[in-house]
Amino acid sequence: MNELTGKNFMVIGGSSGIGLALVHILHRDGGAVYEASRTEAPDFADADVKHLPFDITGDDFSALSQFAPETLHGLVYCPGTITLRPFTRLTEKDFMNDFRLNVLGAVHTIQALIPSLKRGAPSSVVLFSTVATRVGMNFHASVASAKSAVEGLVKSLAAEYARTAIRFNVVAPSITETPLAAQLLNTQQKTERSAKRHPLERIGKPEDMAKAARFLVGQDAGWVTGQVLQVDGGLSSLSLL
Repeated sequence: MNELTGKNFMVIGGSSGIGLALVHILHRDGGAVYEASRTEAPDFADADVKHLPFDITGDDFSALSQFAPETLHGLVYCPGTITLRPFTRLTEKDFMNDFRLNVLGAVHTIQALIPSLKRGAPSSVVLFSTVATRVGMNFHASVASAKSAVEGLVKSLAAEYARTAIRFNVVAPSITETPLAAQLLNTQQKTERSAKRHPLERIGKPEDMAKAARFLVGQDAGWVTGQVLQVDGGLSSLSLL
């Protein structure tokens, strides 16, 4: 029997990229997976993953409560943005859009699902940040601001819910081969240049981030809460001279 057999997991934004990789890993390891996103991955029916068509920016979050199982052992919120432009060209709308998707979407999702997470405790919530909250990067003012708020949110909730045995953690990737980052990696030259910025000299893969999230929702991370796990090829902490 796999470790996750008999346990329920919700993945928000699991139809592509990191979220899709995580859905497959959780299902492989025996978990019952519930996924909510605007589009359904074509192989979900074969994997017996329950899917809810859901737009995090506009739909009624009570639909998540109704869709979720009575007990929930893990929640992973995957939606994100990469809004990169010079600071003077960023508008208030840009900042608000990034904040709405990355922070308020997570807030409303957690609020909707906290009763199920309490009934499933010990349980775990994982959100995603970015290496740009740790390392200053050109043109990242909007997304870095939003993701910094994500990290603050997680640390606060980790403290608030510690005694109810709900853990909250963050995975903070560097650039990863996902549809969201496609424009940043659409030529071999761009990909090679980006890879060389990282001490491990490669771009992140969705599975790298998904496996980190899988660790954080599993029993092996049972004493880990309020943490930001940097999965960034060493970019945030190493300097190779």
